[in-house]
Amino acid sequence: MDLIAVGDVMIDVRTDAPALARGGDVHGRVLLTPGGTSANAAVWAAWDGAAARVLARVGDDLAGRLLEASLAERGVEPALRFDPEASTGTMLVVVEEGERSMVADRGASARLAPEDLPPILEAGSVLVSGYLVLHPATTGVALEAIGRARAPFVAVDAASWPLIEPFGVDRFLDDTVAATAVFANDREAEVLTGRTGVEAARSLGERFRLAAVKRGPAGAVMVLDGTCLDAPGEPVDEVDPTGAGDAFDGVLLGALARGVEPDEALARACHAGALVAASERSWPAEVSG
Repeated sequence: MDLIAVGDVMIDVRTDAPALARGGDVHGRVLLTPGGTSANAAVWAAWDGAAARVLARVGDDLAGRLLEASLAERGVEPALRFDPEASTGTMLVVVEEGERSMVADRGASARLAPEDLPPILEAGSVLVSGYLVLHPATTGVALEAIGRARAPFVAVDAASWPLIEPFGVDRFLDDTVAATAVFANDREAEVLTGRTGVEAARSLGERFRLAAVKRGPAGAVMVLDGTCLDAPGEPVDEVDPTGAGDAFDGVLLGALARGVEPDEALARACHAGALVAASERSWPAEVSG
């Protein structure tokens, strides 16, 4: 196994409409797709040729079963626990007049427990969702997953700067000290380090073997074993960047686990992120690349 992703498998609901008429109706477009940070990362890793598995909890409902089937169709091994007491998590993305708002109902994802994990997570890389770390109900299982990982790359994604701030920067860094890799976008990296861009990546690279800062259209910068690499972004007509960072994480870790040279792995990861940003969907259009 090249990548084991631990965390979130959810349904994404995207709505595109003009300004909402609160209390009334407007015409628009509603798109229902599979998603979740861990599912996104694993699917894109598989698209790039990696052997990937997802460990997560979903509801014992239609959505959960559809997600299980969808992951398998994309070449990902779905190691899902079906929760009879909670519904499958849902992410609502509302796009109106150029503004994007999101509402997350983590549902069964927020009930992942240590007993849902195998005793050892052995793979080329393990990716633990930052949402698990930052959600009080699942912080313990996130740290348990990091502790049980046996992999050259044990990674955590910073997930959300608004959640990092109340959680606490020092606590986040202390709790993830056993991880060997961290991913963050520009804003998350700035919250964690007080720096931006290359300097933020170098600062995180002093704590982690691998530190990658995702910079959207500007590409990404990565520090691996003290060596700094910079990859330019790809020009795209952005449609919806939701899930672009997950794709980056999965492709980068899956490629590095397979022995791909770091500069090539970084370029592939940026390409995957650009493909997501140029689409309405967070999963690739094709089953494999």
